[in-house]
Amino acid sequence: MLPKVTVYSSDYCPYCHRAKALLQARGVTDYEEIVVDGKPEVRAHMARLAGRTSVPQIFIGDTHVGGCDDLHALDARGGLQALLQPA
Repeated sequence: MLPKVTVYSSDYCPYCHRAKALLQARGVTDYEEIVVDGKPEVRAHMARLAGRTSVPQIFIGDTHVGGCDDLHALDARGGLQALLQPA
């Protein structure tokens, strides 16, 4: 079974769009997107989980990947595909 991918995002964030595009390019078509726009309680929950308040914040399984730049760096090192493998 593939790990669950969760993306906390904002509709108006270009980094969120870049991160989602990379995930889709790597074959991730089924992910949970949680939009934080106008939802301070949801953003606060994300901040508690991630330790950051910026979006996107990406989780693959139990692993907090980080934001868009973190996701791209992980992919460049070859680590993204490894995290996306079935458990």
